[in-house]
Amino acid sequence: MKTLQYREALREAMSEEMRKDESVFLLGEEVAEYNGAYKVSQGMLDEFGPKRIIDTPIAELGFAGIAVGASMNGLKPIVEFMTWNFAILAADQIINSAAKMLQMSGGQYHCPIVFRGGNGTAGQLAATHSQSFEAFYAHVPGLKVITPSNPADAKGLLKSAIRDEDPVVFLESEKMYGDKGEVPEGEYLIPIGTANVKRKGQHVTIVSFGKIIKIAEEVAEILAKENIEIEIIDLRTIRPIDYGTIVESIKKTNRCVVVEESWPLASISSEIAYHVQRYAFDHLDAPVLRVTQTDTPFAFSPTLIEEALPSKEKVIAAIKQVLYA
Repeated sequence: MKTLQYREALREAMSEEMRKDESVFLLGEEVAEYNGAYKVSQGMLDEFGPKRIIDTPIAELGFAGIAVGASMNGLKPIVEFMTWNFAILAADQIINSAAKMLQMSGGQYHCPIVFRGGNGTAGQLAATHSQSFEAFYAHVPGLKVITPSNPADAKGLLKSAIRDEDPVVFLESEKMYGDKGEVPEGEYLIPIGTANVKRKGQHVTIVSFGKIIKIAEEVAEILAKENIEIEIIDLRTIRPIDYGTIVESIKKTNRCVVVEESWPLASISSEIAYHVQRYAFDHLDAPVLRVTQTDTPFAFSPTLIEEALPSKEKVIAAIKQVLYA
């Protein structure tokens, strides 16, 4: 094992795959000369050169379209968006081209492409720069959606995403790029579609993903002092969702709280709550509860930010509610 920052784990995954496969290349705004907006691609231009680490104009729709065309012709692009908020401009290529190409071509064209970049809230960036897009893209057939919560998962899942023959939306928290964690040495992949039981417990199941997992882990430590044992499931992959791991956990704990930093309507937590009541109803001793961002555009004010986001206090209150404590 070795200790890497989240950004270093992503860089290592891309570099290893580029050394193995000359068809893999990276393009996006400031990924080359500037070493990436968050320094994820630092040093990659020196190793791989300007034909494989490509700076683009500020034109998300344009360079996403170039990547889709390249992927249809035997290459494996990695598209870095400076933030997924900017990728709204490229949604036509992601949703109407990459996601649909295999079906529309009658199986003739796969799109082995990874769209990746910063996602979610990151301090005082206000409404248009603080959105979480998991549910937005998970709604679209033909896409796979991944949100790692730590450096090891970031590396293992990104390598799997690059090797996948279909388009993958890879969402990285802007607030986690400096996080450090243990990463296995050598060849290391995590299969897409497999959740991780990060902590075992018997009283309540918490289901979450991305940086909110850190809140879940803090809550578990707090409640352990009250003899409340929390089981934490990190989804890792948002499409496809590993429903089996969730259901098996609830058969043991009989209670479920789903936590995410996005809005409540048509959310990932809504989907999980439906699936749990459909396939684990007889095992539930309380309704499934959700802790989400408030149903409002995100604020700039620190006071309103604190009010809007899931917090330890909100998660603890939900857990005690399903425990009737």
